[in-house]
Amino acid sequence: MGVSPKEYRRHGAFAEYLVIPQHILHKIPDNVSFEQAAMVEPAAVAAHAVRISGINMGDSAVVVGSGMIGAFIVRMLKAAGAMPVIAVDIDDEKLKTAIKFGADITINSANPLVTETVHKQDANQTVAEIVRNHTKGRGADFGFEAVGVSATVGVLIDSLRKGATAVLVGNLTPVIEFPLQKTVTSEIIVKGSCAICGEYEIVLDMIANGTLIVDDMISAVAPLSKGAEWFRKLYHKEGNFNKVILVP
Repeated sequence: MGVSPKEYRRHGAFAEYLVIPQHILHKIPDNVSFEQAAMVEPAAVAAHAVRISGINMGDSAVVVGSGMIGAFIVRMLKAAGAMPVIAVDIDDEKLKTAIKFGADITINSANPLVTETVHKQDANQTVAEIVRNHTKGRGADFGFEAVGVSATVGVLIDSLRKGATAVLVGNLTPVIEFPLQKTVTSEIIVKGSCAICGEYEIVLDMIANGTLIVDDMISAVAPLSKGAEWFRKLYHKEGNFNKVILVP
């Protein structure tokens, strides 16, 4: 509710009770727990990004940033029939999560990760070169950026083929340096993806029928009274957490 627009916005959503309009409520399926349902929002953000991209079955895709949103984007791309799906990050643990969510190829952009899906000769190449190696020399058809800083946006644009579509999801920084020349000369279509627009029911159904497994993304479930302590841990990066759920 804290990021909802206009009349839906409410401050202080970390509360025991919250009043919201009935018409924006969604019924949780009987076989979906409250904790699993709490994961619908980040998964729906990913579903929205993939949905507006226009990607089709068989299109190649690169996802830069393999945090929670990035990993969910990987899963949604696999559900949409994208092939191959390439995940990029600087954290090997996040790349392992991306593999669990269906990534065909993983690349550590700080030190290219050699896995069973990346040939050893790729290790000394740039991210863009590795992506081209796995997309018939062209570059990816679609790209998704889930961080929101200059460097990662640059990596994304460099990894795309001429006429590709880049979807910007991350917004860690409000202003970035943008590779304008590459975007113009390669005629890349750039789209912004903001939050969610009708994907909640899609994701709830995916969790209910087992198409989307969210449990591994839940790092901890704690009482609301411990909220300040968990925010402190997250702020100081005390541990490698995905989603921490607070229960009122």
